[in-house]
Amino acid sequence: MNFAPHPGTADCRTILADGALATISATRRPRANRAEVKCMVPGAPALGEAMQAVVRLARLTEPVFDSREQVVLSIDRAPGADERNWELAAVLADRMVRGIWQPAGSQVTAAGWSDNWQFGEVCGDAELAWRLLAQAGSAGETWLGAAGETAHGAVGQPWAACTLRHLGELSGHAHPRSGVASARAWFPLHSGGINDTLSWVEVSVRPLPAGGEHDEEATIAAPALDLALQQSVRQTLAGARHFDGKGLGRWKTAVRFAEPRLQGASWQLALVMADRLARGRECVPRGRVIATGSSGAWHAGRVEPVAGLQPKLELILQQAAPGDRVLLPRAWQDEVCAAYRAALRDKGASLACVESLGWI
Repeated sequence: MNFAPHPGTADCRTILADGALATISATRRPRANRAEVKCMVPGAPALGEAMQAVVRLARLTEPVFDSREQVVLSIDRAPGADERNWELAAVLADRMVRGIWQPAGSQVTAAGWSDNWQFGEVCGDAELAWRLLAQAGSAGETWLGAAGETAHGAVGQPWAACTLRHLGELSGHAHPRSGVASARAWFPLHSGGINDTLSWVEVSVRPLPAGGEHDEEATIAAPALDLALQQSVRQTLAGARHFDGKGLGRWKTAVRFAEPRLQGASWQLALVMADRLARGRECVPRGRVIATGSSGAWHAGRVEPVAGLQPKLELILQQAAPGDRVLLPRAWQDEVCAAYRAALRDKGASLACVESLGWI
């Protein structure tokens, strides 16, 4: 990474679907116990939340973690509800204002998006972006966008162009995904309706530099969740890692749920197992890890029961597949009958009732 002195503000333009230019502005200020990233989009709170999520996830690919300052981002023209090409511009504006990346030109325009910013991947409609740029590019401008077959359109233009497949290419580094380990675990999502299913939680971890002092909860990003659920996720992982003895202060972590609107705490054991799998603390089963359980003391490694035993057992049995490993709280052991265990075995799945963490 090219670390430069911090500018006070930074702007990065993007091209909207109608060809109009929008500017994403970033400013920095002392954090003072505020959120590390704040997005101001008047009249479009969903866009602000999406921008905050994108920036937080993309920060996980940076080699150094520093949360001493707050960055505030805004956009002067709201894109359409389905547009996402502004995402790369938000990521770059955040990096520019913190001095992590500085462009060669005075003006930067970017277009690109990703479903996996925590891995540094860059996607986008390259054909559309290059076509629009041909109309909007100006002398001395640097343009960045997703790689595509029409990138050769930049030849002979008065602006400099760079195509990106991943954020590491900004500094000549390898794909950030090469330093990230990810794992998923499943849990029964039961609400008594037609949408009942086995849902997944994914944890992605990237090593932190050795020797630094880090607030464990601050290094855990779960941006698609509401604030209360984010806090619960952070406390759960921090507590479970404390039980490992040497699990704290070592990782930058991204957490994603297939369904981010959750109630209760029955997802906690699945979250902890996904984290342990990603960090190499558990043996990987042939199939999925399916787990449900919570705890009031994850720091002690305890696994406690949750509500809804019978419907959750039925849901697990209905959707179990060969190779799956089912983990239930030890408190349920006497209520899981022999016929249920046999039915799981007939499907090629295994079951264990556990009372604490460890090599399960």
